[in-house]
Amino acid sequence: MPELPEVETTRSGIAPYIENQQVKQVVIRDSRLRWPITDNLEEKLFGKIIQSVSRRAKYLLLHTAEGTLFIHLGMSGRLRILTTFQPTEKHDHVDIVFANNIILRFTDPRRFGAVLWTTEPPLQHPLLHHLGPEPLEADFDAEYLFQRSRKRQVSIKTFIMNAEIVVGVGNIYASESLFLSAIHPQLIAAKLTKKQAEKLVAAIKLTLEKAIAAGGTTLRDFRDSEGKPGYFAQELWVYARQNQDCKQCGHPIELIRQSQRATYFCPYCQKI
Repeated sequence: MPELPEVETTRSGIAPYIENQQVKQVVIRDSRLRWPITDNLEEKLFGKIIQSVSRRAKYLLLHTAEGTLFIHLGMSGRLRILTTFQPTEKHDHVDIVFANNIILRFTDPRRFGAVLWTTEPPLQHPLLHHLGPEPLEADFDAEYLFQRSRKRQVSIKTFIMNAEIVVGVGNIYASESLFLSAIHPQLIAAKLTKKQAEKLVAAIKLTLEKAIAAGGTTLRDFRDSEGKPGYFAQELWVYARQNQDCKQCGHPIELIRQSQRATYFCPYCQKI
C-alpha cells in the first residue's frame, strides 16, 4: 500500500507537469472505486486550472480556484504522467488530459482508491478534518506525542499508526522508527517516557525523510509517477527481515502480530 513517502514522491513527481495547466478533458472508464467517483466530474473539472498540488496525510489535493480534487491511491493505486499516447489497460480508470496534451492517468487494480471533487475548504472536508498533525511539521514534537500518549492503554506501535494521533506512520515506517528509537513495539503507550518520546519523534521524522529521499519503499505494488520503484527497501533495518541477523547487534529479527498487522523488531535492541 502506498504510504506517506510514496504519496509524497508521487506529488513531487506529478506537480511540475500539471501545475498551472488547464484541464481539457476528463475520461472516466470505471467510477467504481472505494467511493464512486464524483458525479459529472468531467463537467466539474473541465476548463479548470490546477493552481497547485499538495498532500494531506495520504491524500493528494489538486487545487483550483473553484474547488479541489482529492485523489487517494488506496491499496494499489498509481498516478502516471504520460507525454505521448499510450493504449489503456484494464485497470486504467481515469485520465485527466491537459491543454498541453499531458495526461495524468490513474490506475488502480484493487479499486480501493478515490477520486473526489469538493468545493468546500479541503482541510474541513470530513475525510481530513479529524486527522492528526503531519509528522514532518513542527507541531508534531516530543511534548505533543508524550501528552497524547497519557492514559492510552494500547501498544506504542498501534498508537503511532493511528492517523488521529499523527498521519502517515504506516506499518513499515512504524516498525523502522521503533527500532531506531530502541522502543519495543508492545510497550504500552501510557508508559512512554519523555526521553523515549523525543527519540521516537526524531526517528519517525528521520525515517520518513529518508524514505521520501529514496522514492519510497517498494515491497509489492508501488511505482512512482514515472513508473520507477522506490529504493528505501534496501535500507530497512527490521521490516520483512524476520529470522535475519539484526544489522546492529546480530540477533535474529522477530515477527509478531499486532492488530492483525506484521510487526518486526529486534528483541535485544528493543527491550520492553
